[in-house]
Amino acid sequence: MDQKDLEPQYVAEVLDTCLKAGRLMIQGGSEMYRVEDTMRRIASNAGIEGARCFTTPTGIFMSLGPHSYTQVTQIKDRNINLELVDRVNNLSREFAAKKITLKQLQTKLQDLSNSTPNFPIWLQIFGATILSCTLMVLFMNDYDWIDFPAAAVVGGVGYGVYLAIKKYTNIRFLAELVTAIFMGFLTIGLCKIFPKLLVDNILIGSLMTLVPGVAITNALRDLFGGDILSGIVRATEALLTAIALGGGIGIAIKLLWGIL
Repeated sequence: MDQKDLEPQYVAEVLDTCLKAGRLMIQGGSEMYRVEDTMRRIASNAGIEGARCFTTPTGIFMSLGPHSYTQVTQIKDRNINLELVDRVNNLSREFAAKKITLKQLQTKLQDLSNSTPNFPIWLQIFGATILSCTLMVLFMNDYDWIDFPAAAVVGGVGYGVYLAIKKYTNIRFLAELVTAIFMGFLTIGLCKIFPKLLVDNILIGSLMTLVPGVAITNALRDLFGGDILSGIVRATEALLTAIALGGGIGIAIKLLWGIL
């Protein structure tokens, strides 16, 4: 079928599907080149060639069809959720293999948007607990095994506080700042109770669960791939997150260390 014969309603449905897929992938922390590639593939597999799109971490612009049907979608919430990115990619591959129709793809993407896949809260906290103590061993040479359980406790409890704050506020970087202050207070308190504990070891291990490592990696990947705007935005977000974490620890040490 000639592209000029495509019905406007069909082109609009394809455009809406592409934007949904792209929005979900950016919300999950995907790189820009992967988002654009997935959107173009969906359009191509739907029978529309020459799709044009421009993606940023805060919005997507896309144009389809011979009459340049264009839409914009805005993105407010961005996290690292690779499970979400993987599911969108799998749906795109199923659509390319003709296993699902365009309508089914739309429905499945909407279901993903309504119920974003994530691990249970208890499993996330357990993972942060294990990660904190093991990363302390990895990054610190001068440590005592008594620091191992302390780092696990601070990391696990601190990550639970982080998730609780994120649930009740949408203010960017506030959760990281408050969590870092809490971790600082808890670590200093434990070190005063158990003098053999080392503050540096415990804080470095526990804070690594909040360090934006994937965001920094994606920022560099976007910069190297030529997505300058996206790379700068993500690098700035990662930098502000790191500043919030460092500032929170500094506030805790300034306020509590002298008192105790």
